[in-house]
Amino acid sequence: MSNEKTIVPANGYLMLFIFFIIIIIGVLGILMTKNPWFIGLFFLAFICLPGFVLVNPNGSRVLLLFGKYIGTIKKNGLFWVNPLYAKKKISLRARNFDSERLKVNDKLGNPVIISTILVWRVRDTHKAAFDVDNYENFVRIQTDAAVRELASKYPYDNFADEGMDADITLRSSMEEVNEALVKGLDERLTIAGIEVLESRIGYLAYANEIASAMLKRQQATAIVAARHKIVEGAVSMVEMALEELSKKQVVDLDEERKAAMVSNLMVILCGDKDASPVVNTGTLNM
Repeated sequence: MSNEKTIVPANGYLMLFIFFIIIIIGVLGILMTKNPWFIGLFFLAFICLPGFVLVNPNGSRVLLLFGKYIGTIKKNGLFWVNPLYAKKKISLRARNFDSERLKVNDKLGNPVIISTILVWRVRDTHKAAFDVDNYENFVRIQTDAAVRELASKYPYDNFADEGMDADITLRSSMEEVNEALVKGLDERLTIAGIEVLESRIGYLAYANEIASAMLKRQQATAIVAARHKIVEGAVSMVEMALEELSKKQVVDLDEERKAAMVSNLMVILCGDKDASPVVNTGTLNM
């Protein structure tokens, strides 16, 4: 439950006018009557001077009287309050926070480097001022803790070939991961009266000690997938060639020559380099 109280104090421009009137009366009184009692007006003006408060747009001032919370001024402008009030300035503007790159372990135990970009602002000035010691430092520490917790819940990537096929991963499920990060940060920062406007992963990569090995693994996976596709296409082309030759009766091949033809076509179609053809000038019956 919020204990914040929004107040609108006295108009500062009116009090500024009264302030100058007091000064003018004091000066004229001393010059015209030579009465030293008019010096008291200067003392009164000096006491009233600390009561002026200027609040900028998207700014606020938390007012305290001898340790007691009086209220918060959120309306921008010039105001005048009790000169004995202590005034604490808290910005209500949206702020960006780019966390440090943390080295953490994902769900599978792989070390990864991760950072987050957080957009936040103060929603409750009472909580920000009194429920935590330093709300800006609180945001930094809790953001790092939330990122570590998030990374431990999800794997960096899918490893379907090893029987570890995850629905949500840090690399490919950015929308779901960012939503989970916002939810986790909102739960942590509510105690400080902080509103999370946006949060997303800013940097994500494997740690240096396993980055090279994981890159080779990804390359190997890509090569295997490409080879699988090539073999599927080659088998289809060989099958089509044999069917067309048999259908049009271009040549009559026995099983042995069919096997040789299939072998040669598969080598040509699946090879990494261009084949060097050899022209046979003999006949099929040789």
